[in-house]
Amino acid sequence: MNQPSHIAVSNLSMAYGDFVVQSGIDFRVRQGEVFIIMGGNGCGKTTLMRALIGLQRPAAGTVCYDGEDFWRAADEDRERLKRRLGIMFQGGALWSSLTLAENVALPLAEYTDFPPARIAEIVSFKLALVGLAGFEDFYPSELSGGMKKRAGLARAMALDPDILIIDEPSSGLDPLTARRLDDLILELRDSLGTTVIVISHDLASILAIGSDSIYLDADTRTMIATGNPREALRSGDPRVRHFLTRGSE
Repeated sequence: MNQPSHIAVSNLSMAYGDFVVQSGIDFRVRQGEVFIIMGGNGCGKTTLMRALIGLQRPAAGTVCYDGEDFWRAADEDRERLKRRLGIMFQGGALWSSLTLAENVALPLAEYTDFPPARIAEIVSFKLALVGLAGFEDFYPSELSGGMKKRAGLARAMALDPDILIIDEPSSGLDPLTARRLDDLILELRDSLGTTVIVISHDLASILAIGSDSIYLDADTRTMIATGNPREALRSGDPRVRHFLTRGSE
């Protein structure tokens, strides 16, 4: 693949006070690929995601979107860059007091001047994209775990982002539902041309959808560049193979 880097992370360090979570993080994500950030519990995956989406300033290094330095940008430019990102948080993070339609409509009401009829039209389209047509008036408590994840994905896509960042999409799902969600992520990538970053420790999902990846090592507190996870499974760094085989090698 010869596409230019859509996202470039260089020499990134993340810390809480004096405690360094990860350092020396370097990777590039090309447009239209599914890039996996993987590793075991406590390795810093969520902290890295927070640095990518503007929730936590890194201790050092840069995060660039199409050449724009996110953390060195002026506040208004950083807000503009944030609107290019669609975020699906673990568990969906839906407002329990709002219907699915109201949940998906929130970013549209906040960031656009569309009239209510146009917002309702977009909401119905986004829910249909994720297989939830007709569920506009349902509340999150009335949905299965997989449906909540798909609803969270619909909300992440509300503003037509060119980058989707998805935190642990398979967490809490049975294997069949998780596979269906993986298939949906690939369908959306293929049909919309969206670049996808997935934070995951689910091995089946990593191997099914990832085209490139890094592994965050909790012991050395840095990353191991792994490339395509399926290739890493066969001939990658021993620590990555150990992770991808659940230590059975």
